[in-house]
Amino acid sequence: MRIVTADELGRILAYPALIDALAEAFRGEIEVPVRHHHTIGQPGADATLLLMPAWSGAASGGQRFLGCKIVTVFPDNGKLNKPAVQGQYLLMSGDTGEPFAMLEGRTLTAWRTACASALASRYLSRKDASHLMIFGAGVLAPHLVRAHAAVRPIKRVTIWNRTQAHAVEMGFKLAEQGFVADVTDDLEAMREADVISCATLSTVPLVRGEWLKAGTHVDLVGGFTPKMREADDEAMRRARVFVDTRGGALKEAGDLVDPLGRGVIKESDVQGDLFNLCRDVSPGRVEADEITLFKSVGTAIEDLAAAMLVWKSL
Repeated sequence: MRIVTADELGRILAYPALIDALAEAFRGEIEVPVRHHHTIGQPGADATLLLMPAWSGAASGGQRFLGCKIVTVFPDNGKLNKPAVQGQYLLMSGDTGEPFAMLEGRTLTAWRTACASALASRYLSRKDASHLMIFGAGVLAPHLVRAHAAVRPIKRVTIWNRTQAHAVEMGFKLAEQGFVADVTDDLEAMREADVISCATLSTVPLVRGEWLKAGTHVDLVGGFTPKMREADDEAMRRARVFVDTRGGALKEAGDLVDPLGRGVIKESDVQGDLFNLCRDVSPGRVEADEITLFKSVGTAIEDLAAAMLVWKSL
């Protein structure tokens, strides 16, 4: 069995290729059971074990694949100077169950999450979008910038982060990669952005609908529980809303669960998911001046597609 490290993933993966692989996966036949959540009792805060299986239902490139991402969340790990979230991805043969590879999970997740957002942007953002505003400066944020730039002519990046020093550090790195990067502490800077991408753990909305200019595309990635919000009610009202998967987003995403529960929007206002977009069932952007919004919570389809791409590249 091959062990694939984070460094190897960075050398093997490329944003355009992974975006195309995700599109193929959402058009294909992949089985995705509901992910398993298991609470692990601890002396302090309880830990969580997450199991995310998926398998290809039909031959893909002459092979069938089976995979499972194994994620642990130990909230008290910070006291030991260790990451709270750790993960690995086990890729196996879908024909025999034979293990092929174990891939470093956090890096794989960052790549596939950013590329899922870029895949949605391919359908939902304006083709001339050149100014991206990113909320958050964590591990995922640079991937989101580069992935969006793989599908749109992004030249300028504005960074907002609660800790400005982290935003400045990220800005320097993006400038070295050819972007015109600036840092702001003013949320109202979103008025100028063509694409807004959020990768935060905020429980208070950051994106305000009244500040969105015509034609903006909003990409919400950070929130993954019903109590987390990155966009306010007005943003949800004004936008044509899309999700990665209906089952996941309508159950787990606070940006949808909260306004749906209060009657601000209806389930019918969610106009499609990545399955619909990739299969041309739902139209993406229709008018140049409309506001679009994509909310993702992640799905094991994306992990399997990324792992398959890595294995084929190896």
